[in-house]
Amino acid sequence: MSSEIEVVEEVQSRRDQQSPPSSSSSSSAVVDEVASRNDVYTAAAYGDLEKLHRLVEIEGCLVNEPDGLGYYALQWAALNNRTAAAQYIIEHGGDVNATDHSGQTALHWSAVRGAIQVAELLLQEGARVNAADMNGYQITHVAAQYGQTAFLYYVISKWNADPDAPDKDGRCPLHWAAYKGFADCIRLLLFLDAHRGRPDKDGTTPLHWAAMRGNLEACTVLVQAGKKEDLVVTDISGLTPAQLASDRKHRQVAFFLGNARMLLDKSFDSNSRLGKISKLGLAPVLWCIIFVLLVTYIHSVILATNMPKLTASAGLFAWFGVLLATVGLVMFYRCSSKDPGYIRTNGHDTQNMKDDEPLLKIEKNNPALLAGNWSQLCATCKIVRPLRAKHCSTCDRCVEQFDHHCPWVSNCIGKKNKWDFFAFLILEVSAMLVTGGVCLTRVLTDPLAPSSFGAWINYAGKNHIGAISFLIADFFLFFGVFALTAVQASQVCLTSQSVQNNLSFF
Repeated sequence: MSSEIEVVEEVQSRRDQQSPPSSSSSSSAVVDEVASRNDVYTAAAYGDLEKLHRLVEIEGCLVNEPDGLGYYALQWAALNNRTAAAQYIIEHGGDVNATDHSGQTALHWSAVRGAIQVAELLLQEGARVNAADMNGYQITHVAAQYGQTAFLYYVISKWNADPDAPDKDGRCPLHWAAYKGFADCIRLLLFLDAHRGRPDKDGTTPLHWAAMRGNLEACTVLVQAGKKEDLVVTDISGLTPAQLASDRKHRQVAFFLGNARMLLDKSFDSNSRLGKISKLGLAPVLWCIIFVLLVTYIHSVILATNMPKLTASAGLFAWFGVLLATVGLVMFYRCSSKDPGYIRTNGHDTQNMKDDEPLLKIEKNNPALLAGNWSQLCATCKIVRPLRAKHCSTCDRCVEQFDHHCPWVSNCIGKKNKWDFFAFLILEVSAMLVTGGVCLTRVLTDPLAPSSFGAWINYAGKNHIGAISFLIADFFLFFGVFALTAVQASQVCLTSQSVQNNLSFF
């Protein structure tokens, strides 16, 4: 397989060099240089309409015959996106479906450099959008080989080019995009339901090809949009993508693929009892921790019989800590149970969708795609995400203004619950400060406690074990929650500053 790929790449490298020829610096080649530049092919490549007019209409040169290399003037114009020259050639007998010695048309050449304007002209003049060359490459294959994502989007959305067509070796545009490491092309093709697990004649899938070349970003996009089966499928030599990456010494890719497989192996079936329990996450654990600490604080600090009775003001302050923690639990419940801002999908179940279902029609006039923001495509949810939205691999949903997936809340933090989450953190930090201060004051001001430190430690351990346990737990939890609160506060400030900058711009 690798030798065939090298041959194809050699052909592509020669085609990359099929741009307007540069002048020679050798004085002995002046005559040859003038002669070589004084033809319709060079004029077409440079888009020199004046020269084309002179050569065709005065000197009688033909535009429908190939040059010495077997290429047509229309192909040279298409390669360099010379729309006016291409229009002139077509009007004077150029055949839009003429093929060179490799079976490629001018439309194939326009895909090399993503020449959308000339491709539009060719297609309007009758060029066959699904024409294949000797290798079975259609324009979607060529565009994927060169990473021309905008061109792919154009010919698929407007002219219904096939994004999943196999070539003669069974390789689809997704195979080539994965092999070359063009992540944006991969996102677009997956968004269009390209078959991510299609094997070629050697049994290799697009993920095999990405792993073979060590393209980590390409592997990441394919894994995030795929399933466990994509990681364990083997080629005809019996190698999985991870094994293939390891054999090619791509250690980082091999580690990523191996780790992804382990995570999927450890995941529970969502329909099983363990799967349903695992979906609860750590939220019940955190709720129990807060509840137990709150009960311990009330019993061992506020209502402790072996401590002096609280004054009215001190008691009010002590119960204020309980109020803060209780309201914090309410916000915790809201944050955990509320929709964080899931983005609605395109009205179909991506999990149960079959590989032979009709391809989706993408949004032709979506501003994000017209602007080339391909990272906003979600290959899993099949949507064009708004800015700042991301796909949560844990929830397997796209979330608007995604911040992170919090295992302690068992939910994503996004647009609709980020303020509940921030309020929960503020309330709990405040509650820990108040309750910790009250507990420490109550223990230190016990009139029955001995004056020496060692004796006091022994006395507190025997008489105030509940208060001391609460104080230790409150001390260690405080730093973790406070750090998370500080991070969230900084993000809120950055977001506010960004909004103010946008408003001042307008």
